[in-house]
Amino acid sequence: MAQPGRKGDDFAVKARVMESDDIRRALTRIAHEIVEANKGTDDLVIVGIRTRGAPLADRIAADIASFEGVDLPSGALDVSLYRDDVGLRGPRNLEATTVPADLDGRVVVLVDDVLFTGRTIRAAFEAILDLGRPKAIKLAVLVDRGHRELPIRADHVGKNLPTSSGEDVRVHLTEIDGEDAVLIGRKDGGVG
Repeated sequence: MAQPGRKGDDFAVKARVMESDDIRRALTRIAHEIVEANKGTDDLVIVGIRTRGAPLADRIAADIASFEGVDLPSGALDVSLYRDDVGLRGPRNLEATTVPADLDGRVVVLVDDVLFTGRTIRAAFEAILDLGRPKAIKLAVLVDRGHRELPIRADHVGKNLPTSSGEDVRVHLTEIDGEDAVLIGRKDGGVG
């Protein structure tokens, strides 16, 4: 079954590996892990990588607020200008970067939907360091699918999902796609 998705994209869904409740539980666990690893919420800033990392960051910040009683600064980061694959992907529309004013000395938790090669995270590191000098940068992802090309590892993972190189993982979020789900399939619409 072809899945509408991204521009010029023919994505055939092979399996739904996470549903709304699974995603909610994974994000709540990640929120607790973040607070525990930081020994509280002091100096924490949650920053989501656009596009789907931003709503995930908002959800994690809301979870932390619900059980810690504090509103954490959160924001969204567009890494388009820092990517090393612009020539391969072509130009992209820039989205706003809305990061709390001062990252100096803070613990920045970067949030993304899927960790794959590590190249998006490398771009996010550069973008964050252009905005300030954090005490530490931590990484939280909903899905880690493996196949790293750079030595990057997530500190907090919702689900480890081993995949083949021909498979693709798609995260759908209510805020963007009208539903919460993690899908695995084939990029070319083929059978796999």
